[in-house]
Amino acid sequence: MPTDSHGPQKGETDHKGGTEKGLTYKDAGVDIDAGEALVARIAPAARSTRRRGADADLGGFGGLFDLKAAGFKDPILVSGTDGVGTKLKLAIDTGRFEGIGQDLVAMCVNDIVVQGAEPLFFLDYYATGKLEVESAAIVVEGIARACRESGCALIGGETAEMPGLYAKGDFDLAGFAVGAVERNAILPMTSAMKPGDVLVGVASSGAHSNGYSLIRKVVERAGLSLDRDAPFAPGTSLGEALLTPTRLYVKPALGAMHCGVKGLAHITGGGITDNLPRCLPDGLDAQVDLDAVPVLPVFSWLARTAGIAETEMLRTFNCGIGMVAVADEKDAGHVIEAFQECGDKAVRLGRLVPGDGEAKVVYRGTLKL
Repeated sequence: MPTDSHGPQKGETDHKGGTEKGLTYKDAGVDIDAGEALVARIAPAARSTRRRGADADLGGFGGLFDLKAAGFKDPILVSGTDGVGTKLKLAIDTGRFEGIGQDLVAMCVNDIVVQGAEPLFFLDYYATGKLEVESAAIVVEGIARACRESGCALIGGETAEMPGLYAKGDFDLAGFAVGAVERNAILPMTSAMKPGDVLVGVASSGAHSNGYSLIRKVVERAGLSLDRDAPFAPGTSLGEALLTPTRLYVKPALGAMHCGVKGLAHITGGGITDNLPRCLPDGLDAQVDLDAVPVLPVFSWLARTAGIAETEMLRTFNCGIGMVAVADEKDAGHVIEAFQECGDKAVRLGRLVPGDGEAKVVYRGTLKL
């Protein structure tokens, strides 16, 4: 079972004062009882993420994980940390917190699975000025759901109540994921890559958790209300549409690794332009066919509404592709099938071509904005 140290921030010191009675922690804005209520509320959700290797109880000082029990023989640990960014402001402004937990988990586990690692456990950090148990519980329960879907245990966390540091209603999130991969299966396998290898693009669910400072600026300049219908998604409010959770790619990516994947890239901030070269060796470029990108309506709307140039779109947003796999021509079809069997749309996005130095992306065609 996951351990969880969710509770008020430790390390602050109370000083008694006044002439009639001493101050309490609650007088200073920190409610220990609220922290304990949150722990009680989220305990079943955390408990539901149990997996082989993680069977500790809530309340410990640290989360335990047994690699041997998880079945690894010669493992290399892979870790990642991330947040949700200013997408949180949209969640706070709309009062919609159901998907933010998945955003947090996805941004971390998607990063480590592209190294070939199976996510093993996750920890979260929730910081706020005043703890609102209901909204915090919704967030953590979302984290637990995403952990279950990704096969990793929620074994720890911390809730920090810090009055004076955060404005009323504000909070921040950070996540920490640890996975493992057998030494001989670490990705990318750059030595095996060659010209002609196929790039497989896997569709995103939306903007994921990147580019939201620009998205919020577009909404502000357009004078739109978050509770009105989204121009690109009739019947759905703008706030709800923009808060579509980040896609979790763990299970399909792990499946695709059995089909000859040589490398994977998680398309986050920096888009395809900056992220795809991170899994490629020097001397090979990624030739990407923009006509093959399944551009989502939200990106077309953003580009048209704010006059955002194609090059800026490609370096700020995923534009419809949340992950890219590199595979031999003979294996590409099987890789596509592996993703599609898990409900993901996957397409041939291009191929590797000879380069003249550090790996880069070379675009052909135009985005269908």
